[in-house]
Amino acid sequence: MSSKLETTASGSRTARRRRTNLQRKRPKLDDRLSRKPSSTRVTSQWKSRVKSRRKSTALALDRPVVAFDNAGVGRSTGETPDNVAAMARDAVTFLDLLGFSKVDLLGYSLGGCVAQQIAAEHGSLVRKLILVGTAPQGGEEHLLAVLEEAFSHTEAPDPRLPLFFTRSAASQAAGRAFLDRVYARKEDRDSDNGSAVTDPQAKALITWCATPDPGHALLRAIEQPSLVVSGSHDTMLPAGNAYAMFKAMSNAQLILYPDSGHGALFQHHSLFVSQARAFLDA
Repeated sequence: MSSKLETTASGSRTARRRRTNLQRKRPKLDDRLSRKPSSTRVTSQWKSRVKSRRKSTALALDRPVVAFDNAGVGRSTGETPDNVAAMARDAVTFLDLLGFSKVDLLGYSLGGCVAQQIAAEHGSLVRKLILVGTAPQGGEEHLLAVLEEAFSHTEAPDPRLPLFFTRSAASQAAGRAFLDRVYARKEDRDSDNGSAVTDPQAKALITWCATPDPGHALLRAIEQPSLVVSGSHDTMLPAGNAYAMFKAMSNAQLILYPDSGHGALFQHHSLFVSQARAFLDA
């Protein structure tokens, strides 16, 4: 895995990590997977989502994977935008800087909103789209209430345990295993940028969901093959969002994971990886 800062034309620096299995044949350019993380613990956390202890990142077994922090997040410089449209523009600028003419795009949570915007406005750039734990424009969100509830659990070793996982024994066990993977990384970790990042990101997500799109014009503009993924008991961005997206999009598949919350892809990481790879390879 390589970690690098790229400088854009505006002078801001974007942090990215690239993973690839060097024993495999180098994929073609349009097989690259670009991942837009969510609004909390950025690139370091992405590694734990799809990683087993005995293998490198599973999605990178047969394709280069670039996980990046958008403007102001993690080690990327600049100011974090407070709206999805600006985040999408920054992401496209970064992809252009890397010289990617065609990518598979994966977005989680707020990153999924950004990925929708990119796919709708830059159809020729995106080959396939994976949207995880996210919402359409005008969708349902309970961000502030869910965060308040999660942080009220002072007995939890980490607020992500009640935030991302259900109360069942199986889900909590998966959550603790997820945290073990997160904390396993000791070096080259991303810093927590605090309210300078979380406040504009929260505003972006809340505004996105508060902006009506009764005809789902943005979703209907997405013609690329898409995989929509959600946890059955996601309290932050409920699973009804995923079903609404699936119905509105012309070429979408839907996966709902049982007994799982906003961190469904962390809880069912092995299954998610196998299904995501099958979708991208089809």
